[in-house]
Amino acid sequence: MTTINLTTKINASKQIVFDASRNIDIHQQSASPTKEKAIEGVTSGLINLDETITWRGKHFGFYITHKSRITAMNFYDYFVDEMEKGKFKSFKHEHFFEEENGFTIMKDKLQYETPFGIFGKLFDILFLEKHLTNFLLERNKVLKAVSEKLD
Repeated sequence: MTTINLTTKINASKQIVFDASRNIDIHQQSASPTKEKAIEGVTSGLINLDETITWRGKHFGFYITHKSRITAMNFYDYFVDEMEKGKFKSFKHEHFFEEENGFTIMKDKLQYETPFGIFGKLFDILFLEKHLTNFLLERNKVLKAVSEKLD
């Protein structure tokens, strides 16, 4: 299993950052380099507990779909999205929000497993972990800019 941990400091209230983080339209904006679009489930606005979304995006030259469900949510502190259907063996993204000295500290913990045994592990080491890290960094850059503008 691979784990990616990121921390982003945002000059906005925790509520604004939390809502921006579960906003489908903002996610699509941040994922524009991969042409990612919400195609089923909640396709616009805010996603909530037990709701699903199916994404379609171009990664490594192929269009893939990924269906996630919000499996946990504690308003303005934490939420989790987990893959229900997709290319991973498992995929869980935890989102944490804390206020500290007038800033919101947003933490991402993404844990996933690749299929295909040693070939999946090799692909992860060579390409996938870096790709997903950069994907999240771009998402967080957009979330920071949007949240700081809204606050």
